[in-house]
Amino acid sequence: QVQLVESGGGLVQPGGSLRLSCAASGSTGSIIATGWYRPAPGKQRELVARITSGGSTYYVDSVKGRFSISRDNAKNMVYLQMNSLKPEDTAIYYCRVLTLSDLIYWGQGTQVTVSS
Repeated sequence: QVQLVESGGGLVQPGGSLRLSCAASGSTGSIIATGWYRPAPGKQRELVARITSGGSTYYVDSVKGRFSISRDNAKNMVYLQMNSLKPEDTAIYYCRVLTLSDLIYWGQGTQVTVSS
């Protein structure tokens, strides 16, 4: 099993920045991909950014050029650096991992609010 704890959310003004952190524990060696998700209209949650164990990254079009996902394998951490934040980025952000056994684990989420 894998346990995930997100942190780093908060209230920020438009144009500001936040860095989200996802701390993994448990069977972290089985993780093949880590993603950040948020609720979206018409979807339960949309994939915002993902990084694989090989280092490949993906970003949804709406955050390209503004968000950056990275990882620290030694600390079992994945980060989402969010710059130039917009009000429409307001959401609960969830960390999700996929393991070698095709198991999926979610964190509890961290609230990001972009407002003046």
